[in-house]
Amino acid sequence: MTTLHALREGTGLPLVLLHAFPLDHRMWTDVAALLPAGVPVLAPDLPGLGGETPAPAGEPALEASADAVAGALRAAGHERAVVAGLSMGGYVALALAERHPDLVAGIGLLDTKAVADTDDARANRLRVAAAVEAAGTVDEVLPMATALLGTAARGRPELVGRVEAWIGAQPPAGVAWSQRAMAARPDRSAVLAGFPAPALVLVGEEDGPTPPAEAERMARALGVAAVVVPDAGHLTAVETPGPVARALGDLVARARG
Repeated sequence: MTTLHALREGTGLPLVLLHAFPLDHRMWTDVAALLPAGVPVLAPDLPGLGGETPAPAGEPALEASADAVAGALRAAGHERAVVAGLSMGGYVALALAERHPDLVAGIGLLDTKAVADTDDARANRLRVAAAVEAAGTVDEVLPMATALLGTAARGRPELVGRVEAWIGAQPPAGVAWSQRAMAARPDRSAVLAGFPAPALVLVGEEDGPTPPAEAERMARALGVAAVVVPDAGHLTAVETPGPVARALGDLVARARG
């Protein structure tokens, strides 16, 4: 069973935060500390990552991750939640909205995209998965600790070291499974059209993997304005937790209102 880590105690509609690849729930610690008091904040480690839940058996698929999160929420007594995900977490949030729409009272899509991988991106994910498995280490993905960050964050050794430590702690089997699951994900742009609940689209100004243009497309489909965070790269929640917490706090307020 997927564990829901309680990052903030509270009552009422919870905020569920889904982490990026190749990290775990710890990436949300700084954001959670800045969210409005009284909002319960829950953050799972997605299947295969974080060292708690092994990768599911069978063909890797983010649908399995979405179902695991939905099961954990319902087991904890939550029939509705605001769900926000960054990068891979955003892919899982979209899968949740598609497969468990009754559960999603609001959605936050941070530094992510709704479209499927290009052929080149898919091939690279499969190459990385094979390399990690063959080596039995996560050395292949350690360079992401700097590659995902914006210019200002790359100049903060303590932040780079923290991201490196998080990546280095991930199980190689879970890293490989996650890459294959992301490679297999479909285009979920249709989930955005007519989405019935409050939504947030946020992106770092310097985000390379999912640039602002991708965020603007999703925002238009949802009928909202994209929030662009200055001087931030792909890991906005780690690099600039303040603006991310404010945007998420507004999303929760709209969902509760």
